[in-house]
Amino acid sequence: MPAADAIRQIIAGLDRIPYSLIAFGARLFPAAIFWQSGQSKLEGWQVSDNAVFLFREEYKLPLIDPVLAAHLAALGEHLLPVLLVLGLASRFSALGLLGMTMVIQIFVYPDAWPTHGVWAICLLIVAARGPGKFALDALFPRG
Repeated sequence: MPAADAIRQIIAGLDRIPYSLIAFGARLFPAAIFWQSGQSKLEGWQVSDNAVFLFREEYKLPLIDPVLAAHLAALGEHLLPVLLVLGLASRFSALGLLGMTMVIQIFVYPDAWPTHGVWAICLLIVAARGPGKFALDALFPRG
């Protein structure tokens, strides 16, 4: 039974990984992706003409003006990742980025479902279980 004991020890070791460490990674890595995307939409402090062009010609979101969509996306891709990394309003920030992920998946890049699935799972972990101890949210009592 040495193999079974080894497997049990490995599983016990994995069980000791703190949720807060997992949650921090689930917050940090999707936030970095969205932040980088937001940065690509800016020229200085303004939304670039190229970003508006992409929303008009490539992304073609229904029911929203491309100029407004580019501005809202740039705002969301900067504000929500910062909140997520800080762990402030974490669950709502994760839900906001999850909503953006769903829009990207459904309307923009439907073939990128494996990538979007990874983002979604990370964001769902935070939305469902919270940001963990390494977050400003942990300073506020839950009621």
